Amino acid sequence: MRQRRLPAKLHDYEIATDNAVSEEGELIQFSILIDSEPISYKEAMKEQGWHDAMMEELRSIEKNNTRKLVNLPSNKKAIDVKWVFKVKLSPKGKIVKHKARLFAKGFLQRPGVDYFEVFAPVARTRLVVALACGGGWSLFHLNVKPAFLNGPLEEEVYVSQPLDFALKGKEHMVYKLDKALYGLK
Repeated sequence: MRQRRLPAKLHDYEIATDNAVSEEGELIQFSILIDSEPISYKEAMKEQGWHDAMMEELRSIEKNNTRKLVNLPSNKKAIDVKWVFKVKLSPKGKIVKHKARLFAKGFLQRPGVDYFEVFAPVARTRLVVALACGGGWSLFHLNVKPAFLNGPLEEEVYVSQPLDFALKGKEHMVYKLDKALYGLK
């Protein structure tokens, strides 16, 4: 049986069930908004930690030769990009890191034009976990920062430059992806 523990960051809070009723007969609802991630790019730009995280992500993309700045061919459309933000916490609930990921809006991709097949490595992970459980093997988690960015693309995919990170004098240009970007199909 799995032992359940309250996360350390919640020890200072009074915990109630979702359907708790106050003395006045009103439902009580709690939400914890402390240390939450920004929902929009505009909100993230208010804090230096998020800007630094975005710069780190862009450096990682450049280091892995994921893309090239080019003029958009007339017969192609560029896919927009967006930022996704996540706070990484220590086991005690303290902020360890701000993580920003640049995602392509892959839901705009058209089958047969922008991609021909969808690949999802999750199924393989589940198979490995099942085999390990069946064989009584130990499993270890390893986080490889830009692992997803190492997937070479066979299709021609173009993405727009991120808002406020477009190169001066080249704002009209787009990136041709040589390797996969988060969010692509």
